[in-house]
Amino acid sequence: MNVTILFSYILLGLTLAAPIGPVNSARLDKGIKNGFWHAWVVGFGSMIADAIFMLIVYLGLVHFLEIPPVQVFLWLFGGFILLYSGMESMLGANSLELEYNRDKESLLKCFLTGFIMSITSPLSILFWLGIYGSVLAKTAQENGTSDLLIYSSMIFLGLTLWDLFVAALTTVFRKFLNSIVLIWISVLSGLSLVGFGVYFAYQGIKTLWG
Repeated sequence: MNVTILFSYILLGLTLAAPIGPVNSARLDKGIKNGFWHAWVVGFGSMIADAIFMLIVYLGLVHFLEIPPVQVFLWLFGGFILLYSGMESMLGANSLELEYNRDKESLLKCFLTGFIMSITSPLSILFWLGIYGSVLAKTAQENGTSDLLIYSSMIFLGLTLWDLFVAALTTVFRKFLNSIVLIWISVLSGLSLVGFGVYFAYQGIKTLWG
């Protein structure tokens, strides 16, 4: 087993998780409002969805996701979840406090936020089909199929490390921020989610009537 190859797949997992998108916006929002564990659980929910996508690609069950009604449902439902989360974030911005209030939101709600955002996101689906699918094909061609599961685990490890990093980052930042900055971050995070939600809804309607 080549250690360099293993490290490259961990790096790939970090790279896949890093771009600013709906889940990272939600991580920042929940982390700033509630602390480390709430941010981490959002990411954990997203990672469970990612694992399902990886399994689907791994087992070759991608054709189900190519069915037009399934795509329309994912776009529209994903758009609704993003719009709801974004509006909730902005409307609740004025109630933010600097003290940790662990009872503000349940960990289950944060988990479901991350999971539903990812599992209903056609962008995530296309992302995993395009990138992970091609990675699997390349790995199988160059190294055979015996180590595919190990390499896939390294990608997942990269995703986990990013989740821990963002959760820790929100906790550290929160200790040095005042209430005004917290409100602005929450509003901007909410706007980001609403923006993605509008895009998802537009794509859903376009797919439905296309």
